[in-house]
Amino acid sequence: MARLDTSTLSLVPVGIRRPRFDRAASGVGIVHLGLGAFARAHQAIYTDDALEAAGGDWSIAGVSLRSADVQDRLAPQDGLYTAIERSPSGTRRRIIGSVREVLFLGTARERVHALLAAPQTHIVSLTVTEKGYCHDPATGRLNLRHPEIAHDLMHPDAPVSVVGLLVWALERRRATHGSPLTIVCCDNLQQNGALLEGLVVNLASERDDDLATWIGEQATFPSTMIDRIVPATTDQDIADNDAAIGLSDRAPVVHEPYAQWVIEDRFATPRPAWEAAGAQIVRDVAPFEKMKLRLLNASHSAFAYLGYLAGLDFIYQVATRPHFVAYMRRLMEEVTPTLHVPHGVDLAAYRDALVTRFANPALPHRTQQIAMDGSQKLPQRILATVRENLAENRRVDMAALAVAGWMRYVSGTDEAGRPIKVSDPLAPRFADIAQACRGDPRALARALSGVTEIFDEDLHNEPRFAGPVAQWLTKLFADGADRTVFAAASSESPR
Repeated sequence: MARLDTSTLSLVPVGIRRPRFDRAASGVGIVHLGLGAFARAHQAIYTDDALEAAGGDWSIAGVSLRSADVQDRLAPQDGLYTAIERSPSGTRRRIIGSVREVLFLGTARERVHALLAAPQTHIVSLTVTEKGYCHDPATGRLNLRHPEIAHDLMHPDAPVSVVGLLVWALERRRATHGSPLTIVCCDNLQQNGALLEGLVVNLASERDDDLATWIGEQATFPSTMIDRIVPATTDQDIADNDAAIGLSDRAPVVHEPYAQWVIEDRFATPRPAWEAAGAQIVRDVAPFEKMKLRLLNASHSAFAYLGYLAGLDFIYQVATRPHFVAYMRRLMEEVTPTLHVPHGVDLAAYRDALVTRFANPALPHRTQQIAMDGSQKLPQRILATVRENLAENRRVDMAALAVAGWMRYVSGTDEAGRPIKVSDPLAPRFADIAQACRGDPRALARALSGVTEIFDEDLHNEPRFAGPVAQWLTKLFADGADRTVFAAASSESPR
């Protein structure tokens, strides 16, 4: 079977949408760090639509930082790939053309550096996951002891961290042409733009205070909120897509119909017409971000840990269990008082839509995939809500169960005694803690809540939080996740 690329694009069946702009005439204006499935199912589609609507030199050069896999799949296809939209009503496919170049930092450093420093590059965007920022999630500060940051301080011209790479790019731009840069973080971090700006300025100041000052003057870091469910692409997805398009595509992505992108109107440079593609350019992203992180992402994490423990492989399976859905609704009720709902948003409809989206059987999103890197996710998804509710003397029982589910999961064995493959930067530490606690749930709760990279002292020593967490964790060990969630769905506390 012929490979999808520029020369074979005309062979794609007529009913499948192809790029509707002149790819050859569109120069690279965006460098995207972390060109994984989410970026290709979200930002790249918005950019494809923006190019169609308004043109311009806004093609994307995608850079993989950890692996050559995406480059190996996409580069032979000239950056072309299929976006597969799935819902209970059916499947729709389109070929995305906004990605112009695909690189792996490990083998193309000079080209990556050249693109980052080029005056034609106006925007650097990022989807590198929460752990990619080398910071302490509990405090939001740069971890200067992180091995990648330590390396970049010693070898500033060959950075390996994303923060180091950005500092190098800004330093080089300052030394050559002085052009500004807009850096758009698209990861699920609270006030992600401000957080990333703090990390970049911190690392820059470790080297040169004047550089840090220049960055503050010439670079902007707009905050964003992104939303779309994108499960991992399977071999069967690839085979089915090849049959549908009549060509071999080694890099398709699968996504739901729903998509949202809210971007702070804070650009130091020109930008694509993303609003023509449906993006919302707003003065303040925080209300949108908080609503998504605390309702969608928190519920997703809770379903991932508790669902996996209950023996469910996929999120949609969890969402078919009435008591899990009832628990999710209770959790969202607990979150709601902490939100400032954006103008025009129907919060009840938004919460109902989340239940429907999670239950989409066309999206086999694995619970274990969502469960990855919990140490990086809990602070903004769940613990921020806990702190606000405690400050107002409100209950935190449903959030405490989500945290207890995470603790039970990272203890490393499931309810049948089988090992759990815990994927987390702190996994070895969790394993040591679990071994030391020897199955004592209360001791495990105390020890894990003492991990300061996740829990500050305020929560570790707060009985209104620590108490319910320990009680839920005890119940999870004694009764299992399914019965514990059933109890939570019909009561307000673990007592």
